[in-house]
Amino acid sequence: MYDTYVAFDVETPNSRNDRMSAIGLVVVEDGIQTSHFYSLVDPETQFDAFNIQLTGITPRMVRGQPSFPVLWELLRPLMERGILCAHNAPFDLGVLGRCLRDYGISWTERRNYVCTCQMGRSLLPQAPNHRLNTLAELLKLPLQHHNALSDTRACAGLLQYYLERADLRSYLRCYDFTTLRTVNPASPEANSDNF
Repeated sequence: MYDTYVAFDVETPNSRNDRMSAIGLVVVEDGIQTSHFYSLVDPETQFDAFNIQLTGITPRMVRGQPSFPVLWELLRPLMERGILCAHNAPFDLGVLGRCLRDYGISWTERRNYVCTCQMGRSLLPQAPNHRLNTLAELLKLPLQHHNALSDTRACAGLLQYYLERADLRSYLRCYDFTTLRTVNPASPEANSDNF
């Protein structure tokens, strides 16, 4: 039923987690990675030293890069292609939701998603923990951790592994962009434009 997923990952410039400094996106159709997108993002705010050390993204690197509203024109049609997917999805969805809210961009009230971290807890119970880098190492997925495109490709790889082993509908959740939180169960209307 749900044959198209849009895996994504964001990096943030500071601890407020209300802006992006990079985003990666991979479309998975019928279990195959079919397209990808990556961009640095000018967050139009200050960077924390911790985030610079974690991601390697500096203020100088994002100078001249598109801001979120400019980038959204490219991201929106990609993100509407299927069920959203991220590792520790409430974090990435929260950053996305705050960017939409703070820039006054109207999108959708709710969107269905799956979380590869949550799925890993039941589908890879033998893992010592369910962090992205741990699961990627367990499944021998290439990963340059905290690079948004590399993280997204690893997330998509986990998704492909899970798709071969489970009906992901039981893991489907719904994110409310008005309240910036998960609401369960998944909403049939939340992705009705895609099916």
